[in-house]
Amino acid sequence: MSTLAWFAFASLAVWVWLLLGQGFFWRTDQRLPPLRDDRHAREEPGTWPRVVVVVPARDEAGVLPLSLPSLLAQDYPGVAEVILVDDGSTDGTGDLAVELAGRCGGLPLTVASPGEPEPGWTGKLWALRHGTALARARGPEFLLLTDADIAHGPDSLRLLVSAAVGNDLDLVSQMARLRAESAWERLVVPAFVYFFAQLYPFRWINRARPWATAAAGGCVLLRTETAVAAGVPEAIRQAVIDDVSLARAVRRAGGRIWLGLAERVDSVRPYPGLGELWRMVARSAYAQLRHSPPLLAGTVAGLVVVYLVPPVALVAGAAGGDAPAAWAGGAAWAVMAGSYVPMLRYYRQPLWLAPLLPFTASLYLLMTVDSAVRHHRGRGAAWKGRTYARPEAAPER
Repeated sequence: MSTLAWFAFASLAVWVWLLLGQGFFWRTDQRLPPLRDDRHAREEPGTWPRVVVVVPARDEAGVLPLSLPSLLAQDYPGVAEVILVDDGSTDGTGDLAVELAGRCGGLPLTVASPGEPEPGWTGKLWALRHGTALARARGPEFLLLTDADIAHGPDSLRLLVSAAVGNDLDLVSQMARLRAESAWERLVVPAFVYFFAQLYPFRWINRARPWATAAAGGCVLLRTETAVAAGVPEAIRQAVIDDVSLARAVRRAGGRIWLGLAERVDSVRPYPGLGELWRMVARSAYAQLRHSPPLLAGTVAGLVVVYLVPPVALVAGAAGGDAPAAWAGGAAWAVMAGSYVPMLRYYRQPLWLAPLLPFTASLYLLMTVDSAVRHHRGRGAAWKGRTYARPEAAPER
């Protein structure tokens, strides 16, 4: 066989393994039970625990009117309140939050400001440190850590607490449904979640004896005593990928974790152009690889073999009369596209986007390389006017 055919068969073998041996990552059925499900209704707590919602926010005036009212309007049977930590905003985020609370009513709102981060802290974790300290003074059993761009259905808090109490979980996290309305969002966003699930298969995370550990930082319900035992957020203060770091800290402390896709928890942050999406991915991609050049090289090679070889082999093999290369490349591309269909359905996107996954993967490859270049130029992870020149990756231990 030709060299191209060998690469095509290697890619096909990898895709068969990914399809069957990587925790069925491509399926989208890891969800919290619906509110009206009878089994779920029987598992609801007799006494609902106290919850404090902590929202770190920096320059979020553009999205706050779409997200904060949904938190204030939570239909929660127990005692709950919201603390919004205004992390040095320059667009009036704190004042807008107070105005929205006065207009919408609902759960009590406290707006606090921690000042500029101390050395060794990333901005979001510095805000969470201040917010969780205020929250613990209220004596809650649970903390809900949620981003300022996340809108929650009215039963979101109730479902999260019910799942945590009914299953004796210390951390329950939902991957918020990101916005996918513009052309670039439709092309890039579902693939972002698909790649995340491929790296951290939800089934492996949710096993009684887990094989992987991760969380989604936009929506994390955390048992307060477990947070104290894990030493968070202090233990992960330099992490850029704070959600994975948080999950690992909780797991090290003996906590039980669940992660799944959200039904009624949505990100309202727009990413209308490729530039915004590029910056979102590039700011943390190299940190995910622990700033390791060998891991970067391996990742680039893996992306090329797994995602780019199949269409190249199909086209080149068909044009050059290399039947084995064309057949293996076409089969690998078909398996790849088929595995992407459930995520496209979850995001309510047209299925013709599935064969475009190799193109999207090439964009992620370039974003990852760009992330490494920024790091080695000392620009590191830049977000909301702050740059962390040498941020730490999520700790492994």
